[in-house]
Amino acid sequence: MRKNEATAIGGLAVMTVVVIILILLSLWAWPKYKVYKLELDGIAALKEAEWSKQIVIEEAKAKEQAALMQAKAKVTLAEAEGQAMIVRAKAEGLADIERAKAAAQANLIIGESLKNNEAYLRYVWIKGLQDGNGERIYIPTEAGMPILEAGKAKH
Repeated sequence: MRKNEATAIGGLAVMTVVVIILILLSLWAWPKYKVYKLELDGIAALKEAEWSKQIVIEEAKAKEQAALMQAKAKVTLAEAEGQAMIVRAKAEGLADIERAKAAAQANLIIGESLKNNEAYLRYVWIKGLQDGNGERIYIPTEAGMPILEAGKAKH
């Protein structure tokens, strides 16, 4: 054999051994790689689940805080409306008191002006009689008893 042929056969043998070693190495490494990849996929899925859970928790907290704020706003609004009603009622009460005071004062003034004012009272009485539309008027007599149905108005 020649030297070139021997080198070629030796190179071929080395190449064959290297390929066989690579095949054996890949047969040994492939299952380990699959386990490693599954482990990494599991870790990634776990992280994703943790983040999803955290997002759901934060959303729930935000909704709860929003609901609390709305409830507080409703309570505050109800309290303000209640206070406004109390203030309005007090103001209306004070207005009623002032109207009553004014009416009492007017009655006092009218009462005082009518004392010892027989002429004016007689004028108002006569005016009332003139303005009447055939109404029956009972006039007390000296005994304090009215004359009933005397001189009925003719319709």
